[in-house]
Amino acid sequence: MAGVSYPGSHSDPSDPSDPSGPSGSFGSPQPRRSRLRRPVTVGLALLVPGALLGWLAYEALGAPGSGGAGGGAAGAGASSSAGATVGAGGDAKPNTLAASPSRAAAPLEGKVVVIDPGHNPANAEHASEINRKVDIGTNWKECDTTGTSTNAGYSEATFTLDVAHRLRALLQEQGATVKLTQDADRPFGPCVDERARIGNAAHADAVVSIHADGAGAGQRGFHVILPGSVHKGLADNRAVVAPSKELGELIAGDFARSTGTSPSNYVGDGTGLVTREDLGGLNLSTVPKVFIECGNMRDTKDAALLTSGAWRQKAAQGMSEGIVSFLRG
Repeated sequence: MAGVSYPGSHSDPSDPSDPSGPSGSFGSPQPRRSRLRRPVTVGLALLVPGALLGWLAYEALGAPGSGGAGGGAAGAGASSSAGATVGAGGDAKPNTLAASPSRAAAPLEGKVVVIDPGHNPANAEHASEINRKVDIGTNWKECDTTGTSTNAGYSEATFTLDVAHRLRALLQEQGATVKLTQDADRPFGPCVDERARIGNAAHADAVVSIHADGAGAGQRGFHVILPGSVHKGLADNRAVVAPSKELGELIAGDFARSTGTSPSNYVGDGTGLVTREDLGGLNLSTVPKVFIECGNMRDTKDAALLTSGAWRQKAAQGMSEGIVSFLRG
């Protein structure tokens, strides 16, 4: 930690208790040799070779648990190799102890995920720009919209950005490269066609567009929107319809388990899955992509969940688990 010092032990070369200190200087009177020193010296001279011979015999026969004569060498190798581990065969493998956990903790290394937070907090200030029509293949639609909000004024754009940040953190912990289509860092948008192009240009392995619905009161629950097969004009998403469906099914299942909420009671026939061909972000995508409507902001019970930070963390966790399952195959 910066700015914190940690005391250590320091020797003092002038310490009078140090045997190498100045008390043994050259020319000082030497003490008389004790008569007891000779017998002790002779005894030690006899004991040391005997102990050495005994140790060599012990090693030759094999110490218990050492695996024979090679056990001592393996132990010595392990103790003399800092940062190394010893395999089953006794071979030192430097850095394997440090490398294994990092590999296990990064199952999505090399994978690219694009998160598309629906709408933009500043869209309302740029009505003319977001009302401009763009080509989505099947027809022309507005560049973007302001999104919806709860009855108390908590906006969908604020919700989607918060969940996107939570989801990004979870996926980065898994080793994924994560990109956002917007991070409240532009005056409006991006338009729906550009949102699709961002995922395509990133060669994303998965794209998730986060939303919250604005249906009538009493209509509750989440649903995941899958792309229908579109091959018209600028749009051709036929190659990614199947993997997008797989991605959506996994997210729906994990989202339900993580949040404890039920699939929508007003679309999807209770499956939590809906297929559409009128969304530019799906029509124009050439990589696996789905939308998720996390709940209905206009229903008071759903709104209570959507405005809870703890619940939004569960929502992000459910999405993350579905994405991880998809990308790990």
